Amino acid sequence: MKKFTNEPMYEIISFLEKELKNKNEILFEVLNPDIKDDIYAGEKYILHNVEFIYRSYKSWCDLAEILFCKMLIERLNTNTVILKYKKLDKIDSFHNDINDEKNEKYGKESTFFRINKNEEPAFLYSYINALKNVNIEEKKSILNLGINKADEFEVIRKLLDEETLKNISFTGIDYSLSAIEFAKKRFPSDNFKFLAHDINKLNELNLKKADLIISIGTLQSSGLNFKLLFMDLIQNYLEAKGSIILGFPNCRWINGEIIYGAKAPNYSYSEQSILYKDVYFCKKYLQQKKYRVTLTGKNYLFLTATSIK
Repeated sequence: MKKFTNEPMYEIISFLEKELKNKNEILFEVLNPDIKDDIYAGEKYILHNVEFIYRSYKSWCDLAEILFCKMLIERLNTNTVILKYKKLDKIDSFHNDINDEKNEKYGKESTFFRINKNEEPAFLYSYINALKNVNIEEKKSILNLGINKADEFEVIRKLLDEETLKNISFTGIDYSLSAIEFAKKRFPSDNFKFLAHDINKLNELNLKKADLIISIGTLQSSGLNFKLLFMDLIQNYLEAKGSIILGFPNCRWINGEIIYGAKAPNYSYSEQSILYKDVYFCKKYLQQKKYRVTLTGKNYLFLTATSIK
């Protein structure tokens, strides 16, 4: 087992990358991040005449994520801690699941269905702020595209009092029938409506315009013409003074772990050009339509737009 004392991070990364090429997990000992409060990463700390370089738990978690590992605490000592980096199985991801007549890639029995973004603080905090930014308590009709099991509606239910909630009309649309059936049972009230339908064919549903449209991680899906669908939503499904919240994935899910950074085809590492290109297109289009636009978030970039007409 390797013990790191005053080695620079450059050497640590090089060592771990080399070890993980041939091992599925690795143990190493470092200075206990709890040993002192007012200290910065890279500062020296002398312990029993041995010089250590300090790093926080966040630094070690970030490194594990970069190396596609899960970080575990193997043993916690008074002055040091033994960490385990366990390599993630990149095949175990909903991104690799098959979607055909027999398999619902986003259905109730899928890997994707196990994901609960509401338990990821980086997602939840940004989403709550987006809802507050559009004055969610004033909305009367909400349309969610790619609703799946209705996690986004669950956050709204927690934010609002019962009387305000029942005066809002909720509509959720998703292609997965089993996910829609689950959402119906989760929200049985009359003001919640869930439809299993192809988002490419919204014109078949005769939907009324909503004063808030939400879509998290859906509009960029393969099989959808992103720009045309987005403009169609603004022109034909959003009220004149309505608002929109779009969540652009800037992450991947592997072995239940959320890994930062959008993955583009033909790149072995995170490459975010397409992501920012799409975000900028939406921002520019909405500003031309007299919307105030904000961009927030980390693993999901939240574009929030409110009309200023």
